[in-house]
This record gives sequence, C-alpha cells and structure tokens, in this order.
Amino acid sequence: MSSAIGKRVWIAGDRGMLGSALVRRMAGEGSQLISAERAELDFRRQAEVEAFLQRQRPDVVVVAAGTVGGIAANAAYPADFLQDNLLIAANIIGAAHAADVQRLLYVSSSCSYPKCAAQPIVEDALLSGPLEPTNEAYATAKIAGVQLTRAYHTQHGRDYFVAVPTNLYGPGDRFDLERGHVLAALMRKAHEAKRSGHTEIVVWGSGMPLREFLHVDDCADALIHLLMHYRGGGEFNVGSGEEISILELAQTICEVVGFRGHITHDRSKPDGTRRKLLDCSRLQALGWEPRISFREGVQQTYRWYLDHMVEEPA
Repeated sequence: MSSAIGKRVWIAGDRGMLGSALVRRMAGEGSQLISAERAELDFRRQAEVEAFLQRQRPDVVVVAAGTVGGIAANAAYPADFLQDNLLIAANIIGAAHAADVQRLLYVSSSCSYPKCAAQPIVEDALLSGPLEPTNEAYATAKIAGVQLTRAYHTQHGRDYFVAVPTNLYGPGDRFDLERGHVLAALMRKAHEAKRSGHTEIVVWGSGMPLREFLHVDDCADALIHLLMHYRGGGEFNVGSGEEISILELAQTICEVVGFRGHITHDRSKPDGTRRKLLDCSRLQALGWEPRISFREGVQQTYRWYLDHMVEEPA
C-alpha cells in the first residue's frame, strides 16, 4: 500500500470518527502516519498549519477534519460551522501546496448538493441550485473546499480531488442530542428512554424524509481505494445506495437498543431535504462496493456505544 498511496500520510482529523476509521484501516499497511497533538496544531490557524506541513512534508494529505453536527447544531451555530470549515479547508489545502504535497484528498459532504437536486445525485449537480437552508452555512464552507481542490488541480496540476460521503455513522460518532447527527442522537435517545423507563421518544419532523447511511469503516475503505487507484482531480460520491426513512431509522434503532415504547413526532421542527441519495457510479467504476449491511452496522455501533459510553450533557 505504501507504494500505491505514499510513504508518509497525514490524516487531518485523525481523532474524529472518519479519521479514526482511516487510521484503523491503514494500520500495518506500510505507510507512515503523521500525527499532531491538538495543543500543537489548530487547523484554523494558518501559520501553525503551514509550519507543520513544512516540517513534516507528507506525500499525501487527507482532509477529514471539520466542525460537524446535525440540524439542531447547524441552526444554532451557523457562524461556527461556516468560519471553522472555511478556515480548515483554506489553511490545509493552501499549506499542502506550499509544502509541495502532490496528492490531497478532501472529504466534503452530501449536504453540499442543492436541496432539489435530481435523484440519485450525481457529482455534476454541485452548484446547480439553492442549498438546503438548515445546513447552508456548513454546505457553503464545504463547497469552498471543493472549489479549492479544483483550482489547485487546474492551475498547478496537483492531484487534489474530493470524496463526497453520504451520512456516516459508526464507532467514534458523537452521541450528543444537540450536536450529534441523526442516527447517533436517536440511538442515545432510545438508550436513555429504555434506561429511564420512559414510554416514548420524540423524533424531529414528520419522519418521512429519506436518507442514505454508510458505515464509517466502509467509507474509510472507499477513501483508501481511491488513493490506491486514482490520480487526478474531480469528485467522487461515496454511499451505500440504500435509502431509509427517518421513521424507519428510528424504528430500527429502537429494535436494536431494545426500547419498546412509542415514537412520536415534533412537527414544529424541520424535516430538512426530503430525499438525498447519491449516485456512486464513478466510484463503482473503480471497483469499490460497500460491505457492511445497515442493520449489522447499527448493531455494531450500539455495541461500541455501550462499551465506550460517556454520558454527555443533553
């Protein structure tokens, strides 16, 4: 693998859910993984990022860092989501070029696609229409990162390209009722309701929107596959190809957790985009397919939650 990817690899965000999965996936594969303590390196500070990359000189950079969260967090902290993610993208991508890093993989988000994009969504749909208002700040920043990779590829010939994952879940997720994504937040709700003897959990919105989920280990495998088999610029969707409604998601989580109460809906809260399914033909043409079924992945995630559970403030 080291000859196919690079001898020295820096995963920016290696302590996050996706970054940790990449570290697990690459362990023992021959590449030297470069790391930095949080006290040493703040991705939002340009001088620190530039100095780090000038010292380390990796062969490959994977940008898996970011300020992330669900609908509630996006609504409450739009300035944080916009500014943090703009700075992270600009600082790391620009400093990588300055340090003569030839290959960079930037991890974007399916939130960057227009609210009313035709389904399944192809990569060329980017910038073709208005964004979903509930995550517009985050999406705008991620689009800027995509545009930066395009610009460095066009102007400087760098192999800077983009992976666009669907909704990720799995070990290392943030099980936070305010800042967590929908699957992790619902899992915590169901677990706490079961533990407390409550008879119902509340799901935001109607429960009707359709979403696609991908286990984080499958996503990590897809990114490694791209690094091994692709050079150039452009974007690649990364998804499972399967849709599930938010209500069906809640029902599956309740079954796995063992919560036997009722699911109710808070229709005063937004649904977000009605449907979001990615077309992954470009990635599939390179020979990659997901391996972890959805129910198996939810079961594995709940086992991880029980083993590592730290009760966070709601």
